[in-house]
Amino acid sequence: MPVTVLLVDDEPLVRAGLRAVLEAQDDIEVVGEAADGAAVIPLVSRLRPDVVAMDVRMPLMDGIEATRVVLRTVADPPKILVVTTFENDEYVYEALRAGADGFLLKRARPAEIVHAVRLVAEGESLLFPAAVRQLAANYGTSKARDAMERAALTDREAAVLRLMARGRSNAEIAAELVVGVETVKTHVSAVLAKLGARDRTQAVIAAYESGFVAPR
Repeated sequence: MPVTVLLVDDEPLVRAGLRAVLEAQDDIEVVGEAADGAAVIPLVSRLRPDVVAMDVRMPLMDGIEATRVVLRTVADPPKILVVTTFENDEYVYEALRAGADGFLLKRARPAEIVHAVRLVAEGESLLFPAAVRQLAANYGTSKARDAMERAALTDREAAVLRLMARGRSNAEIAAELVVGVETVKTHVSAVLAKLGARDRTQAVIAAYESGFVAPR
């Protein structure tokens, strides 16, 4: 089955460009478009896309609020890929904190766009580049540090979280730690549960905000 994508951007040319790139792939299908975050909920409910490529800045409802609404109101929500002009935009970081699964620059090359959609759809590794890692570290708080200490991760869970924070997939983590992929999945689930994180993105944000992992 192809990965289905909903495009949400107030610029028609951006939507057209993304559609052209994605529909050139045999394993990706663009199932709809919207010009504002306010239109996302009914489209997601009707089309059930695997991924929403969401502009972070839109006039009526921006990508941050649209992300929150989708995750709060849609059962089994899609993955959300934030699309932005600037990689160090604090709006991007707020969207990730709200639950987005990764982000994509509008100036990205076609191969990067396709890779981002596939990666987010798989859900086993992250689009969390250096600029965003630094933003996360800048948001560090004593509350985040205390929460990480209370999580009391085992040594193996800590190692898995550090590799997650570097964007490693489950298969890559398994190879690096010389364990099975199923074992890695078990550790990932334990990390998410202990941190009270909805997904890998939220766990990695907690890792950077707490200082558990330093940006580099």
